[in-house]
Amino acid sequence: MKKINKIKINGKFIKIKDKTTLLTLIKKLKIPIKKVAIELNQTIVNKKSLGKIKIKKNDKIEIVHFIGGG
Repeated sequence: MKKINKIKINGKFIKIKDKTTLLTLIKKLKIPIKKVAIELNQTIVNKKSLGKIKIKKNDKIEIVHFIGGG
């Protein structure tokens, strides 16, 4: 049986399976990777390493969408 972790994304708590990668989470949430900045525990994440970062219990993730304008 897989362990479930509780994490916080943009101020809301969600539950995910243990050893879920950040890339898997982003895909599951259908977030366009090229149009966002991702912060894990107050540190900006390099998008090339999303598949290597495993989310742990109580991690705090902030996802900020870029908005164009002028």
